Amino acid sequence: MERSGVTLTRADIGTWLINLERAETRRAAMLPRMEALGIPYKLFAAVDGRAEAEALERDVDRAAYERNTGGILLPGKMGCYHSHLRVWRELVASDHPVALILEDDVVFHDDFLDSVDAALSVADHWDAVRFNAIRAKIPVTQGTVGPYRLNAYIGPFTGNGAYLIKREVAQRLLPRLLPMTRPFDHELNRFFLHEYRQRGLEPWSSHVDDEGESTITGTQFGDVRKFPKHKRLPFYRLKAGNYLRRFAYLRRTGAWPGSTAPLETPEETR
Repeated sequence: MERSGVTLTRADIGTWLINLERAETRRAAMLPRMEALGIPYKLFAAVDGRAEAEALERDVDRAAYERNTGGILLPGKMGCYHSHLRVWRELVASDHPVALILEDDVVFHDDFLDSVDAALSVADHWDAVRFNAIRAKIPVTQGTVGPYRLNAYIGPFTGNGAYLIKREVAQRLLPRLLPMTRPFDHELNRFFLHEYRQRGLEPWSSHVDDEGESTITGTQFGDVRKFPKHKRLPFYRLKAGNYLRRFAYLRRTGAWPGSTAPLETPEETR
């Protein structure tokens, strides 16, 4: 487990905003949000899964993906997965000890920067931390920082909308993330395999809103194709087993049963 012993600050962050070049409407909506946020950032050209499908397929285990998800692999899923990997590679090549990675449908709440500062102040207690989620089931609070709870999760914890990740963690995990065998957030939810501390900071300080128009899953998830239930049994078995694997890992690493005590900062432990 990476423990820096140093409190990180906003000045340490490299910020990347992922946006498809053809997603002009999303970009037009995000630019004022980023301006209001007032932090330096790089607009990162997302991988276009449709345009690059043939090349991306070389780094995909399609049979494993379909077994692990119970559905058909969409080009947009490949694009999303590789977009995050490419941002991680830029982080590793940078001087930033931590990255704030944003997708182009994130909406910031008034306390977003406060929550980022809070997370950075207790950086010894996480390796990656999210500021919103699609699903975040069975939280186990690790401690509090100001009004926030730093949680681990026994259940599914998904969504890539806004998260911090440390450079050394990205560097260690990158070689393990290909070939693609599941969506990116599902892969990161296998922290029990990758041996890192994935956390969420609640109450959430942002949310995602694509207005039902996704470049990954189509309008109102219209492009999603799931197999009949009898063909999804391997997926259901894996899903149930992952609850047990996450619980066992959290118990083994001392994250379960958790705590609601204030988290210590490096200055407090000296």
